[in-house]
Amino acid sequence: MKIIRHLNRLVYINYILIKHVINTKQPRGLRMRLACEELGPIFIKFGQLLSTRIDMLPDEIATELVKLQDQVPPFCGTLAQANVEKSLGKPISELFTHFETTPLASASIAQVHAATMKDGTDVVVKILRPNIKKHVTRDLDILLIIARLISIFIPEMRRFKPYEVVLEIKKSIFDELDLMREAANASQLRRNFTDSYLLYVPEIHWSHTRTDVLTMERIYGTPVSNRATLVANNTDLQCLAERGVQIFFTQVFRDCFFHADMHPGNVWVSLENPNNPQYLALDFGIMGTLGPEDQHYLAENFLAFFKRDYRRVAELHVESGWVPKHTRIDEFESAIRCVCEPIFERPLKEISFGKTLLRLFQTARRFDMQIQPQLILLQKTLISVEGLGRQLYPDLDLWSTAKPFLEEWMRKRVGKKFLMRKIKSLGPYWLEKMPDLPGLIYKTLLGAPQVTHSTVAIKPSVWYYFVLGAVSASLVTLIMMRILNV
Repeated sequence: MKIIRHLNRLVYINYILIKHVINTKQPRGLRMRLACEELGPIFIKFGQLLSTRIDMLPDEIATELVKLQDQVPPFCGTLAQANVEKSLGKPISELFTHFETTPLASASIAQVHAATMKDGTDVVVKILRPNIKKHVTRDLDILLIIARLISIFIPEMRRFKPYEVVLEIKKSIFDELDLMREAANASQLRRNFTDSYLLYVPEIHWSHTRTDVLTMERIYGTPVSNRATLVANNTDLQCLAERGVQIFFTQVFRDCFFHADMHPGNVWVSLENPNNPQYLALDFGIMGTLGPEDQHYLAENFLAFFKRDYRRVAELHVESGWVPKHTRIDEFESAIRCVCEPIFERPLKEISFGKTLLRLFQTARRFDMQIQPQLILLQKTLISVEGLGRQLYPDLDLWSTAKPFLEEWMRKRVGKKFLMRKIKSLGPYWLEKMPDLPGLIYKTLLGAPQVTHSTVAIKPSVWYYFVLGAVSASLVTLIMMRILNV
């Protein structure tokens, strides 16, 4: 039924694809990018997100799709104002002292307007495009149909799981359609950098934010790609480039929460203090997260790579479950060495760590490595950060900038101070579980069903089992001493 309902759109899509397929004078990556741009906003967004799937795309296509520009003609400013009034439930005159109907910027999902709050605060108002959810749903239904047909009729494509990939991208796009989610992301990132000068995140005005309208503090600066302006302002470009690396590793290894769409339009620089430059963050629709296990293994991988300890890199991939347990360590180590060793013979400024990581992923694919989505976002973000840094300061040494940070992070993850912080953070949880200890001990010793009065099931941590074992052993010892009158 969906095929029939979307037949006209399907015919048009086929026409555009055929037009670009037969133009064999251009590289296929360029043809794919041009087709996405001609098919409109949703295909542009789809292509941008697809470019993050480096585990399944040839290099030339992934590189070209990254260039997709999310700039589309704006919709009527009067309609934007009406949508704000409908969403917030008040006339625009009661919401703002001024609302600019001419947009500051327009993209495939939303456009942005300048405004002034009643208290005089300058803000920007992000408004979803009219009927965007309807158009997104239509085009994504079509993409799912196409993906299923590819799986059926092109067997060699099944290993790339096209249907699952489209489902994954569909979730990402629908997440971007919820501006409350984006506002929450911005709020979290702002909180993470409250005490840091490295990165400034604008404040969210929750009273003027809904699922289809987002209002946040207006910030002033210049896009990080505008090197001429930065130079004219006497900005310390080396410091700026190195701080970009520091921000990335801070988000990944301190916070486990990172901005995953760091193209130049979303990263600005304040011009207020050129000798002490500060980054400004924009657009928080795509954020990446890492679990503690991924975070730990990534840090160890980076450090082992810096030390050229390829065997440890191979072992970490197996230990983490990124490659199958049956993988031969010596063969995997040799493959990693072939990728990494040549780069150490070149000047640091000629080495791209992000691209090396990409080649490592591609090498690991031969060993049945299943690339996790969070790692793909991480790799894409690292390439963006490195590219921006090199554009600002060509001699940027990402390795020497990142290595001390990672070594310090690893030092903080071991030793007495970390143990005490962990015990302090888990103390309330242990106290809550103390009444359940007799049942847990009985179950452990006799295999009896556990009876618990807890109303919320909480997954125990490794530390929980460690302390539980110690407490259990102590209780058993005390009971035995009491029985024996020792």
